[in-house]
Amino acid sequence: MNTVSQPTILFFDSGMGGFSVYKETKQLLPNCHYLYCFDNAFFPYSEKTEKKIIERVLMICQDINSKYPLDLIVIACNTASTVVLPSLRAHFSIPIVGTVPAIKPAAEHSETKHIGLLATKGTVKRSYVANLISQYAGDCIVEKIGSTKLVEIAEQKLHGKAVDLVALKEELKLWENIVDLDVVVLGCTHFPLIKEEIEWCLPQVRLFIDSGKAIALRVKHLLSKIEVRSKKMEKNLIFCTQSFDDEVDFQRVLNFWGFEKLIHLNISE
Repeated sequence: MNTVSQPTILFFDSGMGGFSVYKETKQLLPNCHYLYCFDNAFFPYSEKTEKKIIERVLMICQDINSKYPLDLIVIACNTASTVVLPSLRAHFSIPIVGTVPAIKPAAEHSETKHIGLLATKGTVKRSYVANLISQYAGDCIVEKIGSTKLVEIAEQKLHGKAVDLVALKEELKLWENIVDLDVVVLGCTHFPLIKEEIEWCLPQVRLFIDSGKAIALRVKHLLSKIEVRSKKMEKNLIFCTQSFDDEVDFQRVLNFWGFEKLIHLNISE
């Protein structure tokens, strides 16, 4: 990576969960130009078909790239990453980084060999995830919870609303009496944003693992190997695909995370 250039990195998710990955990357690479897109018109992806997810992600990433030439794309969504990466890599010559549930490190760190995967409904049922478990956690009992409700709770927290601990505990009640469950994979990028609340619900769990730091390191490595196209300092921008009620108040959230402007994309269904 040219030290005087400023790589432009796009983080993409259906919602705000990708902020957890963006945060780790920005801490490691503070001088990059950051764009973030949340496809709120199609949120949550876990309830959508694979075909439609692929179409949406490709269409939106191409639209943004036509206006702001990208050097790297991070699909900061586990559900989307399980299906869209081959298509994106076929259409883009720049590096594409996906988000993979941290099954391997969870299995390595578990002392009881009884671990949990907390993800979305879409992620837990993918063959991609089943293959990860077979390859890296064959010696473990792997509990799985697929939850859309937890994604919604995390979104509400990011919009400044209180976390519904009763609803959170209800979503996790299947695990509350599994005393030897010692490591849990936060297999959705939304979930590190409510990690403290999840820890409160599952006090027996010794370690919660997500992919944020590993993705940040991967981004740094890939940027070191490419010729950066972006040369000019630009504002960090965030994109959405549909208007929402608290946009005025949401500006404070954007500023907190280091973004200066919200832009609406005109994306057809």
